[in-house]
Amino acid sequence: MKHVMAVSVFLLAIGAVSVSFAQGTSVKSIGAPKGWHLMDKTKDGFSGISMDKAYEFVRSKKLKSNTVIVAVIDSGVDTLHEDLKGILWTNPGEIPGNGIDDDHNGYVDDVHGWNFLGGKDGRNVKEDSYEGARVYHSLKAKYEGKQIDSAKMSEEEKIEYRMFLDAKQKTVGEVDTEELFFIKKILPDLKKGDSIIAADLKKEEFSGTDLDPYIPTDINAKKARGLYLNICKANSNNDITNKQILEDIEGKIRKGESAEVAPPNYRGEITKDNENDINDRFYGNGDVMAGTPFHGTHVSGIIAAQRDNGKGIDGIADNVRIMMIRAVPDGDEHDKDIALAIRYAVDNGAKVVNMSFGKSFSPGKKWVDDAVKYAESKGVLLVHAAGNDAADVDTVANFPNKTLRTLHTTASNWITVGASGDPKEGGYTAVFSNFGKDEVDVFAPGVKIYSSIPGGNTYGNAQGTSMAAPVVAGTAAFLLSYFPKLTPQQLITILEKSAQSPGEKVNKPGTDVKVDLKDICKSGGIINAYEAAKMASALTTNKAEKLPKSTLKKTKKG
Repeated sequence: MKHVMAVSVFLLAIGAVSVSFAQGTSVKSIGAPKGWHLMDKTKDGFSGISMDKAYEFVRSKKLKSNTVIVAVIDSGVDTLHEDLKGILWTNPGEIPGNGIDDDHNGYVDDVHGWNFLGGKDGRNVKEDSYEGARVYHSLKAKYEGKQIDSAKMSEEEKIEYRMFLDAKQKTVGEVDTEELFFIKKILPDLKKGDSIIAADLKKEEFSGTDLDPYIPTDINAKKARGLYLNICKANSNNDITNKQILEDIEGKIRKGESAEVAPPNYRGEITKDNENDINDRFYGNGDVMAGTPFHGTHVSGIIAAQRDNGKGIDGIADNVRIMMIRAVPDGDEHDKDIALAIRYAVDNGAKVVNMSFGKSFSPGKKWVDDAVKYAESKGVLLVHAAGNDAADVDTVANFPNKTLRTLHTTASNWITVGASGDPKEGGYTAVFSNFGKDEVDVFAPGVKIYSSIPGGNTYGNAQGTSMAAPVVAGTAAFLLSYFPKLTPQQLITILEKSAQSPGEKVNKPGTDVKVDLKDICKSGGIINAYEAAKMASALTTNKAEKLPKSTLKKTKKG
């Protein structure tokens, strides 16, 4: 799963370890203030979304807000967090903890959402394999070493065969054996030191901030501390934790080993469903925290952490209920889980769905496409993170996406988000962000975003399009709260048309090449809640006025 917190470990010539989050890479930083993404460029000096001005505007119009349910399809959420527990969606038809499906929706005790990565025995999926490896090994017997005449294949067979060849290249052809050898060598030492540090600090999960004042006496602890701090330094982020680093190293090893051996069925061993049957729907459990809630907790806080309570941070939307749907493991998500998660969100009243995840292969795309079309038919907006490979997703595969290949159309309720920054924080475009003139609709703040993290009263920074997407989801929920008659298509048009051009050329992500933002993003702008609120007000107060039609168009991408 590319959009979830993950650390990519690589070797430098001197043999040291440096790391960069899939959420993003290190950026030149002067220390942006907490919550810079909410600020106004003119008033505050940072290129945020002008959230305070947006609230001043709706208050000046004496508008009342309506509660909006936002589904977050993610890794889980800390249901006890001080800034989140008051804004969690609670299923009105379910009696907590009685083991009965009170509302008869097929999901027992789905109090705050549902966990599609759980078992009925209470166990939960944590790590998982990568989709490329799953595809390669599932199709290996069919295509490996065979004489293939693609001219005789149907279109669907051609798509499958191309997917197999791409998966083989990703799984076998891109393994860095030197890197794999190195991380396998350092992992035992890291784990030895990690347990000693945890005992000394009296906490299982610790960050670079915790390690700065810590002076270990044990040699293994010294070694581990040095590696962890080097990783934090490389990312300009002291909030990276030991668990995130260890999980990514282990994921890197799993990915490398899958070149030779089919990955274990991490998910199926726990969920016990038939993954090949989309109608086998009622698996999982109601545990939406599940021990791995960092990413989902951070995302949820960006959208809707309680405002003006004097604690931690202010979320974007002030009248939201977060429905957590756990479907994203440490590894690549499964298409069946995503399809059913979207349907669960729609069926239980969500009007906005945040999807901060993605991958390079989608063997179950038909199921996901059908679910997206279902959400479209029910008036639900889907917000998706563009990804963090500094890649042009007009030409590079990135799933899920708004091209509903199996339905031969394009979703009108879908918005894809790239990550912006601030000139004081490395530039208007995040160095890691994916981009695309057709596929990426808007940019939004995604560099060094401060939000809630697990621990009950804990906060920290993270960065990536995973953070930019909830900025857009939160803004859409804010608009829908004060202008409840807006359709997803109108919301998308408002967000695109009100997005602000930086007024200067920006770096094409991953390069020093200067381009216009409109050359790498359909709207050519960074979202602005204030301008969006003004446009929404103009639309709803002038019934005769119509917004310009959305510029969404069909593509050949699938």
